[in-house]
Amino acid sequence: MRFWGILSLATLAVAAPAAQGTVQAQEADINSNSGRAAAIIEAFRHSWTGYKTYAWGYDELLSVSNKGGNSRNGWGASIADALSTAILMRQRDVVHDCLQHLSSVDFTKTSTEVSLFETTIRYLGGLISAYDLLTGPYADLVSWHDKRLVKSLLTQAVVLADRLSFAFNTSTGIPYNNLNFSTNSSSDTTNGVATIGTLVLEWTRLSDLTGDPKYARLAQKAEGYLLDPHPSLGEPFPGMLGTDVDISTGQFRDSSGGWSGGTDSFYEYLLKMWIYDQSRYKNYLDRWVVAVESTIKNLLQTPEKGVTWVAEYSSANMIRKTEGHLTCFIGGNLILGGTLLGRKDIKQAGIDLTDGCRHAYSSTPSGLAPERWSWDPAGVPVKQSVFFIENGFYATSSGYYLRPEVVESYYHGYALTGDPKYQQWAWEAFLAINRTARTPSGFSSITDVMQENGGGQDDFQESFWFAEVLKYLYMIFEGGLAVGVKGGRNQWVFNTEAHPVRVKLV
Repeated sequence: MRFWGILSLATLAVAAPAAQGTVQAQEADINSNSGRAAAIIEAFRHSWTGYKTYAWGYDELLSVSNKGGNSRNGWGASIADALSTAILMRQRDVVHDCLQHLSSVDFTKTSTEVSLFETTIRYLGGLISAYDLLTGPYADLVSWHDKRLVKSLLTQAVVLADRLSFAFNTSTGIPYNNLNFSTNSSSDTTNGVATIGTLVLEWTRLSDLTGDPKYARLAQKAEGYLLDPHPSLGEPFPGMLGTDVDISTGQFRDSSGGWSGGTDSFYEYLLKMWIYDQSRYKNYLDRWVVAVESTIKNLLQTPEKGVTWVAEYSSANMIRKTEGHLTCFIGGNLILGGTLLGRKDIKQAGIDLTDGCRHAYSSTPSGLAPERWSWDPAGVPVKQSVFFIENGFYATSSGYYLRPEVVESYYHGYALTGDPKYQQWAWEAFLAINRTARTPSGFSSITDVMQENGGGQDDFQESFWFAEVLKYLYMIFEGGLAVGVKGGRNQWVFNTEAHPVRVKLV
C-alpha cells in the first residue's frame, strides 16, 4: 500500500518543469526529508521491478528495449549491487530475492572476460558488505530460514576470491586485470593505478572475516608498488602517480594522471584503508595526505568564474584543463579526510571542489553535468562559445551515464558539515535524473546534458545506479541509519561502489 503513495509523489516530481538548468519543483516539490527519502525508494522500486520483470539474472536492464544485458559476466551484477541498498532501505522482499540468487551463482565459470577490478568492487564488495550488514545492524531483515543464505554470502565471496586469485600469479605480484577463466590466463602486460590500487579494502576485509591472511597478502603486495613508485617518472608530483605499471617489472610506464578515471579510486582507498584500520594502515594515510597537499598546490584551478576545478596532467610540465564526472568524488573524499584529520585546509578544498561540480550541474539545460568538460579557452567549440562565456566551461563529452560521484560528494558534504544546501542540491539532481532518464521500466543513460530533455536515452541501466546513486541520495534524506560517515571514529567505510564495509575496530 505504501508504494502507491510514493508513486504519486514521484509522478509529481517527474512533471516538474526545468528552468536555467535547475528543476523548479514548485508546488510539486516534496519539502520534507521523509517525503524525499520515500521518493528515492520509489525510484529504487521502479528500477528493481523493471529489472526483475525483464532482465532477472542478467547483469543489467536495457531500460528502453526492456531486455537483459550481460556486461559483467552474467552473474547478476544488478543483484549484487542492489542488495546493500535494499538492506539500508529495509526492502525485505528485494533482500530475499537477492540472497536466493547470489547463493546459487557459480562464480567459477563465465564465457566472457573478467575484470578483476570490476568484479572486486561490485561482486566481492557486494557480497562482503551484505554479510557485514545482515550479521550486524540489519540482521532482523532476514527470517530464520534465510539465515543460511546470509552465511552463503561469505562462502560465495571466498569461492569468488579463490577463483580470481590466479590474477596475482605474476613475477611481481602485480595482478592482471583482464582475465580468461577458460585458460586461467591474461594477455595484459600493464595494469593501471586504479585497477591495482582498488582491491585492497575488499580483499583485506575478506581475510579479516575468514581469518585467512592470503587474500590481504595478495592485494597488499600489489599495492606496495604504488606506495613506493619507481622510477621517478611514475611520481611527477609528490604523492601523485602516473597511470600504467609494467606487470613484469613493477616499473611505471608514464607520468600521466590525476583524480580521474583510471587513477581515481587508488587515492580514495588510501584514506579508506586507514579508516578501516587506523592501527595497521597509517602509511596509507600518510600517502593520501601527501597526494592531497600536492593536488591543492599543483592541480586546483580557479578560473574567471570563481569556480574551483581540479586539473589532470600528462607530466609535471603538462597540465590539462579538463575534468570529468568520475573525478567529482574528490570533493567528498577531501571533506571526509579533512574532517577526520582536523585539517581545515583539506576540508575547505573538498567543499570548493564539490561547489565546482555543483556548478557543472546547475549550469546545463538538463540540470546534469556532462561526462567530461574543460575550461581551456583555446579549445572552445563554436556552438558552445556563449555557454562558455556565461559559465566558464564547456562539455567535451556530453552524455550522463547515471554517474554517482556528484551526489556522493553531496552526501559527504551534508553528513560532515550539516549544511542543508547539499540536501537541496541532491534533490535537484534527483529531479533532473527523474525527468530526463526515467523510462517506463527503469532509468537510462542519456546522450546530451546540453539539451533540456537530455537529448535521448541510451537504453542502459547501470548496476551502480542501484549501488551508488540511489544509496547516496537515500542517505542524504533518511536520518538515523545504522551506517554512515561521521566526524569521529567511523564504524563503517564505503567501498568505491558504495557498499558499506564494517571497519576493523579491534
